Amino acid sequence: MLNSATEPVRGYIDSVYCGSGVDGPGLRCVVFFSGCNLRCPFCHNPETLFKQGTVTDVDALVSRLKRYRGYFRRGGVTLSGGEPFLQRAFALALARRLREEGIHVCFETNGQICDRELIAAGDIVCDVKNQTTDDLSAYDRFFAACAEEGKTPRVTNVLVPGINDGEEKLRSLASLVRKYFPAQSIRFLPFRKLCSQKYEELGLGFPYSDVREAKEDDISRAEKTAANI
Repeated sequence: MLNSATEPVRGYIDSVYCGSGVDGPGLRCVVFFSGCNLRCPFCHNPETLFKQGTVTDVDALVSRLKRYRGYFRRGGVTLSGGEPFLQRAFALALARRLREEGIHVCFETNGQICDRELIAAGDIVCDVKNQTTDDLSAYDRFFAACAEEGKTPRVTNVLVPGINDGEEKLRSLASLVRKYFPAQSIRFLPFRKLCSQKYEELGLGFPYSDVREAKEDDISRAEKTAANI
């Protein structure tokens, strides 16, 4: 059981943001979960990695989100992070409650946790983290599970110049996505350093401080390479 009448399901969140147009279809309200199973050197939300966050229960959070329905009535709510799949019971209970309210739910995940029940509980945005590895086996398993559950994930990838924008890496990723979702394209997101101030506030060094930001030409080249598979 996910919960009982006397023990509401609780979880840790960092923040709630309304007005996103990039975290799923339509205008979204994004719930940032605290905690992540990765430590990506380009992470845009380092505060979700090193802070416990605020404890909340499903009822309280759903009540809060419903107040913003006017903003996301043509979109929905995206559970992001951090990594929402780490807080399984909380994420499932929250997704189910939101769906009961007629609110579209999307999970934004790094694809490293292949949980079929979570995959089935909402639409999926999978951000592929191939910046420090060539091993895509976890995504092979994740995409296979999505396909078997009848889900076509929106696939994103943060493009970091000189790190994961090489032709071989781009082709490997595009080939894997096409293996399961022939008509699906990859949305390449440009690496930016707007998060560097967050690292300073946390007393942390920004690992990619010496890496240049991605430009429009980098994104266009990546899109063309991925499209020609």
